[in-house]
Amino acid sequence: MQISTRQLISSGFDDLKRAKRFLEDQELEGIDHAALVRHLAYAADPDQALLALIRIIPHAPAALALAKNARTAPGFLRLLGASDALANFLIRAPEALEIFEKPAPAEIVGRDGQQLRAQMLRAVGADPASGIPPVATVSGEEAYRTLRVAYRTALLSLAHRDLGAADALAAMPVVGRELADLAAAALDGALAISRAEAAGRFEAQDIAEVRLAVIGMGKCGASELNYVSDVDVIYVHSSEGLEEQLALGIARELATGISRAIDAPGIEPGLWEVDANLRPEGKDGALSRTLESHAAYYARWAASWEFQALLKARAIAGDAELGAAYEAMVAPLIWNSSEREGFVESVQRMRRRVTANIKPAELAHQLKLGPGGLRDVEFTVQLLQLVHGRVDETLRVRSTTGAIAALSLAGYIGRDDAAKFDDSYRFLRVLEHRIQLVNLRRTHQMPHKEYGQRVLARALRSTLGVELSTAAGLLARWGETKRLVRQLHERIFYRPLLSNASNLSADEVRLSPEAAQSRLRALGYIDPKAAMRHIEALTGGMRRRASLQRQLLPVLLGWIAEGVDPDAGLLGFRRLSESLGESHWYLGMLRDSKGAAERLCKMLSNSRFVTDLLEVSPESTAWLGDDKLLRPLSYEALSTEISSKLKRNLAPEQAIRLIRVIRRREILRIALADGAAVVDLEQMGRALADNDRAAVRGALEVAQRTEFAVNPQLGEFLVVAMGRQGGHEIGYCSDADVLFVQRAFDGADPQAAQEQAIRIATSLGPLLGRPMVPAIQAEPRLEIDAALRPEGKSGPLVRSLDAYAEYYRRWSQLWEQQALLRATPMAGSEELGVDFMALVDPLRYEQHMGAEQVKEIRRIKARVEAERLPRGAEPERHLKLGRGSLSDVEWLVQLMQLQHAKVHPELRTTSTLPALAAIAKAEIIPADEVELLEQAWSLASRIRSAGLICTGRISDVLPKAWRDMEAVARWCGYAPGEASVMEDDYFKATRRARQVFERYFYGFED
Repeated sequence: MQISTRQLISSGFDDLKRAKRFLEDQELEGIDHAALVRHLAYAADPDQALLALIRIIPHAPAALALAKNARTAPGFLRLLGASDALANFLIRAPEALEIFEKPAPAEIVGRDGQQLRAQMLRAVGADPASGIPPVATVSGEEAYRTLRVAYRTALLSLAHRDLGAADALAAMPVVGRELADLAAAALDGALAISRAEAAGRFEAQDIAEVRLAVIGMGKCGASELNYVSDVDVIYVHSSEGLEEQLALGIARELATGISRAIDAPGIEPGLWEVDANLRPEGKDGALSRTLESHAAYYARWAASWEFQALLKARAIAGDAELGAAYEAMVAPLIWNSSEREGFVESVQRMRRRVTANIKPAELAHQLKLGPGGLRDVEFTVQLLQLVHGRVDETLRVRSTTGAIAALSLAGYIGRDDAAKFDDSYRFLRVLEHRIQLVNLRRTHQMPHKEYGQRVLARALRSTLGVELSTAAGLLARWGETKRLVRQLHERIFYRPLLSNASNLSADEVRLSPEAAQSRLRALGYIDPKAAMRHIEALTGGMRRRASLQRQLLPVLLGWIAEGVDPDAGLLGFRRLSESLGESHWYLGMLRDSKGAAERLCKMLSNSRFVTDLLEVSPESTAWLGDDKLLRPLSYEALSTEISSKLKRNLAPEQAIRLIRVIRRREILRIALADGAAVVDLEQMGRALADNDRAAVRGALEVAQRTEFAVNPQLGEFLVVAMGRQGGHEIGYCSDADVLFVQRAFDGADPQAAQEQAIRIATSLGPLLGRPMVPAIQAEPRLEIDAALRPEGKSGPLVRSLDAYAEYYRRWSQLWEQQALLRATPMAGSEELGVDFMALVDPLRYEQHMGAEQVKEIRRIKARVEAERLPRGAEPERHLKLGRGSLSDVEWLVQLMQLQHAKVHPELRTTSTLPALAAIAKAEIIPADEVELLEQAWSLASRIRSAGLICTGRISDVLPKAWRDMEAVARWCGYAPGEASVMEDDYFKATRRARQVFERYFYGFED
């Protein structure tokens, strides 16, 4: 009978021409094609099932009989269309076809673990009922093949029953448990082989004396294993009559033999990797230890994460009595781990592993590690167990589905949320199982192509119907599940904290105060009682704000907890919310702008500086919702704003207050932009310099108005920026290094003009730096520093242009010439600024630099290194004066400018990074070495600014305290937990920069 195209499409075939050709294959002679096509509709991939059937029949004629039989065909073909790997196994082991003679029941029934163990042991000739440790009667390649065939036969049986179950989600825990039991049985069979093989190196009696227990970890320990997964194990051994080293040697040989039997290359491919890296000391530790050695390690050396890993530990193979003793030994350690030092950091690492190491291209396809994936569920459940299981023993279960049920029964998760969480987890695990089953490969990715997605969708159908499933339907369900998992994580973990503090519905989970505080402590709150008070204050009452906060806080608490200082973050959020009250834009931003709310929460818990500024300028929070508003204002825009304020003829005190408030506002804007990565390092430095420049210009106008209101103007006045201010590369709260220049008007008394200029210059510092009454809260005041003027602090505060010319002509010292490399007009007379730069340009760019001058600069630098580094400071940690840090790079750049700017005009810049780029372009220093200087200078500058932002303290030293270093690292763009990575990067960058500096500054050779 000719099969129509409609029939093939109806049964789910994709390649219709190939299907028709295969149906005519001689191997299918005598079969009812119409019936076969109807039965192939049960397969997820009918094309693959038909091909597999044709390939199997020559090796196992019984396959044709199975396909002809209406009772056995659906289950048999369903397996062939779901797993190419198991179809290939049937070609190698056709005797396994007998499994399909009995149709799979609609409700799956799992096999007993002891039955599976007996099956694996008998396969290798060992006696499962023996009172002594079982020993195989075969060894080597034949033993490995026999064990693996027995394992895959049992796996085939399970896959047949799994695929035939009417409700795959209901069957999932049974499948996971049997997969774990089957892996444990295979390990027992491998241990029996290993004992037989060890007889080649040790006496049989000695081998029998060594008891070895295999402890399953991870999903195997939890009895929820995947079809394909590494099996994580820990080995424990014991012996009574043997010398310790001999027993250790035998145990190590047995453990090594287990891995060899399971996964060594062979005729029958290996099963999976046996991974013992969770053992004490990891790969560096002994492969097996005695129970006492394990206990001693956990008591003295183990990290917090190791106790959390033990949450799933279960004796799965080997000596049952020894395994039970191990379980009893570690149980108290697991459930007291939440009280150990480092628990919070360990929890945060658990959280980060949810999305760790995912390639961007894979993120959208991840079932396990992506947002809303399996790890999200497992993290939430395990954390709740660790937090509450210390006092509630009903939570001490290993499997995820069992733990969800226990948490719900004990009242830690609401019934509806628990049901949804459990259903979502099961759905994701069934997806994972079906994907892995195809090739029996370890994968957690949704198929990328539409065909693969459609096959997967068909694999999830109920066996009670064969209606066609679609890729679109599958992706829609998966997307809904991911969104629900993310929402449930927030609702399950954080919502009960609000229920404990607020008047919510009767359906809400209500935690005791102790349970709520334990949960907050696990998140990193050092003072959970205070945190609960803040939550109560935010959510109490019936006003609109409290109602909205109750909706938002489950999400916001999670973001705040991701910061370095959740206590400070929550307090800052409370104060900010109280300041803004019922402001519609603020509540709307929190509700509608996820990005802005997340930015706010993370900045509050990472930056003391930003928190303090936001508390006094809460309206600035609105900028976080729009990157355009975060963009720093230009110098021109700031000057225009200040000028418009000053046109109101305000009193000097009022005028300078407005200027300083504008400066404070812009510092906050720049800090927020910096934290949100809207600006880079160069843009931040320039923005801060422009902000200070505008403030100095405004203050100068106030000072001149005050002076000219009493005395007529006698001349021009100029403020020249020096140092990093002149280079437009300052950090937060940098001083303003300046020079003051004056020029008397024609006909004016030069001495009177000088005295007037001194009065103006003297007033500038207090205008910008003295405390005001009432105080400008949280203001980073600007200090004016004129110490770089000729003759330093002993020289006149102000000089005329002519006096500068005379001084530079007759008495200028080399350090002053070097300092002028950063000089640029900042405020005051533009005409005087042009003339001053015309005066100093030849001095800084066109002077001859002979050997004596270079020697003098080197001498000064050596003196700075010896005398200015604070006593007791570690040179490798000092950001400004340390080896390879800011000072080294800037002095080298300035030496190159003094030597080469005459010939290379592109070196005539006041900024370090453009100067370095010019040095590389001119090939004065090789580009690769210039890059090392750039890296060290940029990282040191970034860390220096971040130190103030995060701690609120000015410091030139790389932090040592973990919390400070972690906060600085995050502000500098490092991932959470990478404080030590930043520290290593800084040491490496400065060490390399120092080598370049010494080579080109001091002339040292490597």
